[in-house]
Amino acid sequence: MIKLTSHDPKETDQIGYKLGTLLQKGDVVCLTGDLGAGKTTMTQAIARGLGVKEDVTSPTFALIHEYNGRMPVYHFDVYRIRNIEELEDLGYEEYFYGQGVCIIEWASQIREVIPKEHLWIHIQQGAECDSREIRIEGTSARFDSIMEELSNLC
Repeated sequence: MIKLTSHDPKETDQIGYKLGTLLQKGDVVCLTGDLGAGKTTMTQAIARGLGVKEDVTSPTFALIHEYNGRMPVYHFDVYRIRNIEELEDLGYEEYFYGQGVCIIEWASQIREVIPKEHLWIHIQQGAECDSREIRIEGTSARFDSIMEELSNLC
């Protein structure tokens, strides 16, 4: 696990963008943190790093948005999900185990169906107004090199 401190939104953006450049097909990124902590902002930066050109918005009411970059990007926001059956209706497994990258906001809501191999990112507001404490943990050796690269940013 690594801990990063971002002192302003620009640094948070740099972390997300760099992460996006390092992700590969099949990667699952799980984001958690309080409301307003920066999950959607981080998602937008990751998507840009993955080559997404269009505006990335929170799919709170649609549950998922799909974007095209150097590979498909599947952006889930499961804040309002009431049960796993709602995800099953979407065919979530096709996304989680598919040909793109999944980014899941509020991932702790669906912890029981998250693939075994994933990157978990917890964001919380820091002591200063614009600062963020970012904890990143990978569940496999695949993510060790990503965490090492990211640890050099802040």
